[in-house]
Amino acid sequence: MIVNERVVSFINSLNQEDSELVTRIEREARREEVPIVRTETKELLKVLVCMKKPQRLLEVGTAVGFSAIYMSQYLPEGGKITTIEKYEPRIQQAKVNFEQAKVEDKITLLEGDAAEILKELQEPFDMIFMDAAKGQYIHFLPDVIRLLAPDGVLISDNVLQDGDVLESHYAITKRNRTIHSRMREYLYTIKHHPDLETAIVPIGDGVAISTRIRA
Repeated sequence: MIVNERVVSFINSLNQEDSELVTRIEREARREEVPIVRTETKELLKVLVCMKKPQRLLEVGTAVGFSAIYMSQYLPEGGKITTIEKYEPRIQQAKVNFEQAKVEDKITLLEGDAAEILKELQEPFDMIFMDAAKGQYIHFLPDVIRLLAPDGVLISDNVLQDGDVLESHYAITKRNRTIHSRMREYLYTIKHHPDLETAIVPIGDGVAISTRIRA
């Protein structure tokens, strides 16, 4: 945890209750250790969607569809979400969850490797939510920026890696060093990219919020 646990508990205690279905999907995902957004990050997503009012929202990393369903509740009229997932068991669960939530008219699930699917997409998106394999963020970025509309918002989750991103390369276990170095490269890139303005917010597991300032 990158923020004082008591502070996080207090903030989360103020949240309004979600619908019974959303609560159940979230509870089941956490019980089964599916990597879904943390509670405080979920609340941030809600506010950003309400502020931006995206007609076209792209999510990279569906998991079981929790965040897509959650964000779909706050889309403007006519708003659509396109979400990408390659892990077959989670694809099947996401489809079940979308059907139960009755959001199949709002959410399109693309099945396959995001690196390949992103190259094929053409339409600009008003908002993009990155919540896939952290070591791939830097590889996804060129297509993500290409797909981000002028004034569009890019939200990147889990960018502080429970604080590990701050540590020396040699303090990280060998199996995590590649992810560590790629995330540091990603953060430097989005903070210095000429087309983006970015703030890194220590909420949840770290969220980077970028807006496209040049077409």
